[in-house]
Amino acid sequence: MVAVTQREPGVLSSHEKHRSHRIGWLRAAVLGANDGIVSTASLVIGVAAAGVARGEILLAGVAGLVAGAMSMAAGEYVSVSSQADTEEADLAQERISLEENEAFERRELARIYEERGLTKPLAAEVARQLMEHDALGAHARDEIGIVEQTRANPLQAAASSAGTFTIGAALPLVAAWFAPLSGLLPTVSVTSLVSLAFLGGVAARAGGAPIVKASARVTFWGALAMLATAAVGRLFGVTV
Repeated sequence: MVAVTQREPGVLSSHEKHRSHRIGWLRAAVLGANDGIVSTASLVIGVAAAGVARGEILLAGVAGLVAGAMSMAAGEYVSVSSQADTEEADLAQERISLEENEAFERRELARIYEERGLTKPLAAEVARQLMEHDALGAHARDEIGIVEQTRANPLQAAASSAGTFTIGAALPLVAAWFAPLSGLLPTVSVTSLVSLAFLGGVAARAGGAPIVKASARVTFWGALAMLATAAVGRLFGVTV
């Protein structure tokens, strides 16, 4: 006979591990690392396919790393700052509306809960209690869709993206440094594809997504980018 253990009411199961609070930094980190591997590996492969010396290959790769990391940081900061500004503007508008017409805002919140399945009396009571506790927070969450755990954080996004780009870009550069010149192309390609597959798996595990599917997806697009740049390098055969 199997004993069944019951949880106390209101106690969350230890197996419930939500990951939505990681969205802000995880998206930027995965994007940065993926872009670092793909762009630097593609650059190295494209230059190497043109038949230039190792020093020129590494110089192009390091230049790509520095420029890419700065570009990722600036791009993430600007884009996420725009999102944060929009959120702040919406909250400011909602704050004014709550001060000027609280009764209307309470009815508006109650209608939202009715549409989600609550009865009219219960929806009105829930709206009343939530607004007494934190009126702006209730409207931000249920009317606008702004949740504190996933709010835009420009500095966090910029740092995550730039840092992981640098780490990702360093992998093909290290492979290019140690590989013999005759085997540089396959060494960098294999190292980068393995790194991409690993990255896809780590990101999927951190976000609770299917690991194999994520790894295959990121590896496919990385391989496609490397093939394209290798073809360009061989076609033009010019030095950088």
